[in-house]
Amino acid sequence: MKIVFLDRDTISPQTVLPTPRFAHQLIVHGATRADEVAQRIADADIVVTNKVRLPQAVLSQAPRLQLVAVAATGTDNVDLKFCASRGIAVSNIRNYAVNTVPEHTFALIFALRRSICAYRESVNAGRWQASGQFCYFDHPIRDLAGSTLGIIGDGVLGSAVATMAKALGMRVLFSAFKGASPMGALYTPFDEVLARSDIISLHCPLNDHTRGMLGAPEFAKMIRKPLIINTARGGLVDEDAVGPALEAGQISGAGFDVVSVEPPPPDHPFVALSQRPDFILTPHVAWASDEAVQGLANQLVENIELFVKGAPRHLVLA
Repeated sequence: MKIVFLDRDTISPQTVLPTPRFAHQLIVHGATRADEVAQRIADADIVVTNKVRLPQAVLSQAPRLQLVAVAATGTDNVDLKFCASRGIAVSNIRNYAVNTVPEHTFALIFALRRSICAYRESVNAGRWQASGQFCYFDHPIRDLAGSTLGIIGDGVLGSAVATMAKALGMRVLFSAFKGASPMGALYTPFDEVLARSDIISLHCPLNDHTRGMLGAPEFAKMIRKPLIINTARGGLVDEDAVGPALEAGQISGAGFDVVSVEPPPPDHPFVALSQRPDFILTPHVAWASDEAVQGLANQLVENIELFVKGAPRHLVLA
């Protein structure tokens, strides 16, 4: 079987990609442009992609294709409906980031809640010496204990974040779907989460229902001026509205690991915010601890091997 990996460079170079235990030919490309995809997968039996898009126009030119193995959890880069119509299986990676994403989430929360970046920059600028005393109080510092964390998304990652939060003495609210009728005692209405939370953290997929779920109207409802943390997917938040919300004091800070366009172009609103002490942008690395990426690679190859054996797992339905 011919396996084509379209974007190996999206997985860290120190990660070992196990060798599939069946007869195969493996073609590895570091990166693949959109205009190169059709030619590269034309005679492939299995295609591996992390972020390279596979629309119908490209997939229809790969008559031998049996499996698209996505080297990530999100599959919005693959035309799932067309794959289903053609009998092409699609697998993804699951539960590999249960430590790394929650830890990165709290790294952002701690850094913003305690103004770590702002104090580091001021120390580098000589502010400590200029203060003439053992400490100074230029930036706010807030404890997490006793604060309220609103979590949008109650899957593996959202639940892991909740466990960490409770261990730190925080109250946790799991949000109901935006605009949904009551979902039971375990969920707090969406607008109530906006009003009661000191921190709001996103852990939900990007789809037609969640795209732009936080924007100017929602920021206006945030009575407690929360931190906004997004380690999930770019596009969940109206990125043009973040800067005005910070300026207006509707939110006290924002930490993003994802952007709707990656990397963001020079004119992206987040680039202009990068010098603010209350804004942190990291380059989509919440998932990327050495341990997690190696686990991803192992699971990726296991998914392929199980598919070839006739016992597929982690299949994604259209």
